[in-house]
Amino acid sequence: MITIASWGGGVNSTAMIVEWLDRGNKIDYVLFADTGGEKPTTYAYMETFADWLSKRGVEFVRVKANVQDETLEAECLRTKRLPSLAYGFKKCSLKWKRQPQDKWVNNCEAARETWKQGGRVLKLIGYDAGETRRATPKNGKASFDDEKYTYRYPLIEWGMDRDACVEALRSRSMEVPPKSSCFFCPASTVGEILDLQEEHPDLMDRALAMEANAENTSVLGLGRRFAWRTVVAQDRAQLRLWQAADDAPCDCYDGGEE
Repeated sequence: MITIASWGGGVNSTAMIVEWLDRGNKIDYVLFADTGGEKPTTYAYMETFADWLSKRGVEFVRVKANVQDETLEAECLRTKRLPSLAYGFKKCSLKWKRQPQDKWVNNCEAARETWKQGGRVLKLIGYDAGETRRATPKNGKASFDDEKYTYRYPLIEWGMDRDACVEALRSRSMEVPPKSSCFFCPASTVGEILDLQEEHPDLMDRALAMEANAENTSVLGLGRRFAWRTVVAQDRAQLRLWQAADDAPCDCYDGGEE
């Protein structure tokens, strides 16, 4: 049996992989499905983590969604649509995360040999102890296992929540990865949108271009119920207000009662 771990670039999957290996278990491949839209901090961490894995004999595989190398951003611009989450659907993770990984495994010689011999590929998923519902089938089955895969959720098995994952990395003097998501993710909070504007204005310009290019009929913008351009415009207006206040003459005086 070969073992494959799905790495999403964030805290949970990183801690799962590190803890699994440190407990003496093996991983043959760590797969990262790259949408082409991760933030620079995630790509930088990916390089560091891939090197860490290589030193432990684990192959890191950066999986692309299609042979044409079209990114999610490029697809949205071409089709004049926003990521599916903006419309209330979760097709992004299926098309750009799970399906590319499954396709890669289908073409992996070690996996094909395992299936030929009647075995299954062990796939590790990084749901933490607070996400047990995500690891519970809704069809009455005991697990998601099928003829190809046996799925395990080590963090749930070990009772590790997100805080425990952070501690597991820090206790090993490992850097805690930044939150992983596309820079134009519709699930971004207002705070995250403003952080993007401040830290990566070039990426914000691309996100706003995507929003402006989309032919929306049912949503206001990338935020679904609000447009990112509105958030950015309001923040800029607020900044101008503060700048104007800084230039205003002071009404204070230094003196006692008249």
